[in-house]
Amino acid sequence: MTLTWLDAQAQIAALERGDISSVELLDGHLQALDERNPRLNVVVTTDRERARSEAGAIDQRRASGDDVGALGGLPVTIKDSLMTKGMRTTSGAQELADYVPDTDADVVKRFRQQGAVIYGKTNLPRYANDVQSYNSVFGTSNNPYDLGRSVGGSSGGSAGAVAAGLSSLEIGSDIAGSIRNPAAMCGIVGHKPSYGIVSARGQIPGPPGTLTQADLAVVGPMARTAEDCAFALDILAGPDSWYAPAWSLTLPAPRTPSPKGLRVAVMASDSACPVDPEIENRILEVAEALGDAGSVISHEARPSGFDFAKAERTFWNLLGAALSGGYTLAELEEIDKKLRSGQVVAGDLGIVGASQRHRGWLSENERRLQMRRNWLEFFENWDVLLAPVAPTVAIPHDHHQPASERRIQVAGEDRPYSDLMSWMGVFGLVYLPATSVPIGLHSNGLPIGLQVVAPFLYDHTALAVAGWIEELRDAPLRPPFDESTTGLEVRAE
Repeated sequence: MTLTWLDAQAQIAALERGDISSVELLDGHLQALDERNPRLNVVVTTDRERARSEAGAIDQRRASGDDVGALGGLPVTIKDSLMTKGMRTTSGAQELADYVPDTDADVVKRFRQQGAVIYGKTNLPRYANDVQSYNSVFGTSNNPYDLGRSVGGSSGGSAGAVAAGLSSLEIGSDIAGSIRNPAAMCGIVGHKPSYGIVSARGQIPGPPGTLTQADLAVVGPMARTAEDCAFALDILAGPDSWYAPAWSLTLPAPRTPSPKGLRVAVMASDSACPVDPEIENRILEVAEALGDAGSVISHEARPSGFDFAKAERTFWNLLGAALSGGYTLAELEEIDKKLRSGQVVAGDLGIVGASQRHRGWLSENERRLQMRRNWLEFFENWDVLLAPVAPTVAIPHDHHQPASERRIQVAGEDRPYSDLMSWMGVFGLVYLPATSVPIGLHSNGLPIGLQVVAPFLYDHTALAVAGWIEELRDAPLRPPFDESTTGLEVRAE
């Protein structure tokens, strides 16, 4: 196995031992990029000259015995919605096709301070507003398990780059599943942090320079292992510049040191959003394996009053409000007019909630807070909940507009495209941390992901359980590369 396929911390250890220099490791990643990315189109911007200069500087500092940070020369890529100083950042929008920020997003700055060598940016949908990754600036990203399938979104290029061995660590963002969905579709680990523990300042949207952290929106790590995600989260988490003078953050340790005694609730499907039977059965198998390892398992435990459909409606209304800044006043008035007359409103996902009045948002937020309290009480008796990430595996490319009219197939049943977000939305709605971890392959050869949901601020519990679930697999997932060539095999249906 080449070094570029090693997990992030293993690559860092090789750098620290002197087995390889940062420049050599970067060159290995660039070679892999040149071999694989033309067919994947997941990395859309590079700055090789600057990256080599930064890697060389870190090599010199390490040779002199200076501190090089926790990442110490590790080559990484960054989602193209996160501002990167001196490197083009487009968020997939034509109007930003040539935009080069003069400052880093907070999370990018944290990675740089710890010695990351940022060599490229990864693809996404326009303004991160889809669960597929394509735009008019860079085109479509292809899934490394099947080039005819989506990498997911919005952090799809991020997930594809990690899955294809082009980057061992990524920073994604998630407002409605944009870390978890592509992680599941590409067979990697993605962690949606508890809301508010990682600064999202410097993400586009809103427009460059926006200071608001949107409701529901978080930024978090993506990697090939849960352990690497936990490592990266500790770098990324902490107060932003508003709170840094007085606040610090210490996340609780995992609730249990091993699966023994872990209290696990399981929600493998729901009639409001049915799940492919293969995904459901694989989740049940994981729960059974945890039970064999000493965990306490319940398939019936739910928060008081939990109703998937009601939680889903609240999520969509709050998501629409969070995304409403992308509409003009005239567009919002037209949406409202159609809704009041009983017409169907078609457009981007979340459009229905975009035109609500502030008093309507206050009511939805109160419903959310009531649900948060119920989840808090639920997690007094249970440590984690296992759930699907999405009702199906990676979907075929579908760029039909408007997005709200797209359909997906779930075990032969025609379902709304929005179902791809619902299983993630009902947990993001209440600000809970959730880790997407791969649990095997579907019979069609595509990765299956599982969501480990933990109590608010117990991010390391979700990540620890995801790590234990990884150990249940026979081997790490890896796309079907043809080892006799530098290309990719396209997996047949």
